[in-house]
Amino acid sequence: LGLKDANDKLAMDYLVSNWTRENKILLKMTLQSWMLSRLTSWGATSWMEVMENRVHDMLAEDDDKERRLTLCSETYSAFARYEQMELTSILEMVLWKRAITNSYSEQQDTNGPSPMVLTDRGTSRCICGANVVIPNVAMFLGIQIQRALPPDED
Repeated sequence: LGLKDANDKLAMDYLVSNWTRENKILLKMTLQSWMLSRLTSWGATSWMEVMENRVHDMLAEDDDKERRLTLCSETYSAFARYEQMELTSILEMVLWKRAITNSYSEQQDTNGPSPMVLTDRGTSRCICGANVVIPNVAMFLGIQIQRALPPDED
């Protein structure tokens, strides 16, 4: 549903532009299965509440087509931002897991130093390389991320 057609429109734009009772029901079901159920599966309750309110506001706007289109665009943009944050969080967890696994593996193979202990998020980012990998992957994917806070502010 995130792809645009030759007219630079999303599928949702057509439903919102041609506002009928049936399209309103179809849009509600589409948003429920595409956006809201995904947020529920992530366990992101605060994001879920924000998106439920956005969807409700969009569906309640029966009179003003331009306002509906604006709300639709804002809803899609907010969801895209949540997807980007989820993506970078998953990437960070994978990098942490790799660093921990490597640390345990090295300790068992060489009877070397004790396994890496991830004390705080900022330090862990540096140790596992997330502070370098995530910005480069995000840039490659076209995702703009906020500058990471220094370890003591995280």
